[in-house]
Amino acid sequence: MVPPWHHWPLATQFLGFQLAIMVVVLAAVAALSIQQAQRRFEDAEGRRLQSIAESMAALPAVRYALDRRLVSPLSSTAANTRDVSGLTQISVADEGGLILTSHDPDDLGRRMPMGTSTALTGRSWIGHSVSEPWEPGEYRPALSAHVPVFNDLGEQVGIIAVREDYPYWWVNLDAVAPYLLGYLGIAGGLGAIGSLLLARRVKRQTMGMEPRQIAATVQQREAMLHGVKEGVLGLDLDNRVTLANRQAVALLGLPPDCLGRRLADLGLDAPLHDVLAGGGEGEEQVVLLPDRVLTLNRMPMTTGGARIGSVATLRDRTELVQLRRELDVTRHTTDALRAQTHEFDNRMHTISGLIALREFDEAATYIARTVVARERLSGEITGAVADHALAALFIAKAATAAERGVAFVVHPETRIGEIDPELSVDLVTIAGNLIDNAFDALRPGGGGTVTVRAEHDADDVVLSVGDDGPGVSEDLAGAIFQLGFSTKAAPGADPRGLGLAIVRLICRRRNGSVAVRSSGGALFTARLPAAGPAAREAGADLEAREAADR
Repeated sequence: MVPPWHHWPLATQFLGFQLAIMVVVLAAVAALSIQQAQRRFEDAEGRRLQSIAESMAALPAVRYALDRRLVSPLSSTAANTRDVSGLTQISVADEGGLILTSHDPDDLGRRMPMGTSTALTGRSWIGHSVSEPWEPGEYRPALSAHVPVFNDLGEQVGIIAVREDYPYWWVNLDAVAPYLLGYLGIAGGLGAIGSLLLARRVKRQTMGMEPRQIAATVQQREAMLHGVKEGVLGLDLDNRVTLANRQAVALLGLPPDCLGRRLADLGLDAPLHDVLAGGGEGEEQVVLLPDRVLTLNRMPMTTGGARIGSVATLRDRTELVQLRRELDVTRHTTDALRAQTHEFDNRMHTISGLIALREFDEAATYIARTVVARERLSGEITGAVADHALAALFIAKAATAAERGVAFVVHPETRIGEIDPELSVDLVTIAGNLIDNAFDALRPGGGGTVTVRAEHDADDVVLSVGDDGPGVSEDLAGAIFQLGFSTKAAPGADPRGLGLAIVRLICRRRNGSVAVRSSGGALFTARLPAAGPAAREAGADLEAREAADR
């Protein structure tokens, strides 16, 4: 439920706020005045009480009566002193604190409540006490003074106790009330005039909107900014962040307190900083970051014909790399099917020719030999590789190698057991890219050998793909995995350099690694943790992590 004052006009709210502040200030002043009055009362009245008690204790009649335990002279002296001084109470007790005389007959014969008093030890004392109730449950604080009484021999023979009640708080307030009311009236009038002037000025600056309208506008703006899928980043003329929705903070990796800070202080990559700060306006500007690919639109912000900054919208385009990966998987399957179809056509032509020549025995022998070779290859691969997807890839690549005239060898020590389904998908992608890269490294029709070795233990899965091609120089060993780098010059080769970049992305996403070395050709080794998805780094499934290495 919205409080009713939220619907008040701005001037009324200002006036109400100022009046509330003045009331609080006046209440504080009144409380301070009462406290100061009480302190003055304690200082002045405490000295007076002590002086009265000491004067009474010095009377020879009092000293004599206490020494002889004569109650009547003590009562008359106490009553006279009380009438003259106007004190609330005067009591006289013996050296043990037993009350001998008091204005209240019920106190006679009782022990005087001493509290922290030092009168029983022969020293005067001034402190607080509580008076008797005027009504049930009503007690008033009082100020008391205790003075010991000594006889001619210096022996303590009694105690004089005098007490005065504190005045009520409104008694102290009466002295300052006229000033407080006058101040409240003057300040209220000035506050009303100031509130009207301030409200007019504020409304001019807020385009005539009331606070509730401003709040609604801001809420709608925040909801729209954080509700869009694209990131939105606003900058002023000094390149300070004035606006950043959640998507922009996540896409750019900005700190939560980025508002009001300069771009140069936010640790952005140099290419991104250049585009946001001074790269000029434009549409669909591509920015490559270490973990994603962004498309950026930067446009100026103006008001009243004057430029006040710029606004940039950001869209994540790393899903394009994911589509590329899926396309590669499809391409691997298509190439394998095409190679197997070509191989099947060749063998069918051979069998058809032998039958046409009526070489039935030779045709039967050829069919048997072909079946045995196929079964032997399939048996060797499926016996070493328990993962069906990876085994199918090796069989398909063997058909592709046969079509290219390349020897495809699965190392005898290859052993892959059952693995996590997600790891299987990543391993198939890595193996397909590395094997294709090895095929491309060999000269078309020039022979060569591609060797694949895969091992699986409790901790890691290690995949090695080697060829006897020209190898990779040490200068290119690091650059070869960068996004966009390619050494392929053959006609029809993919010039975008995504294959090896995707391999390293997958390895790093799974906390693994990939490396290459030259030893009679190129040998690529990928190592992946055997654990499942829990081994992945949070948020590292974006496929363009190496875009900034371009």
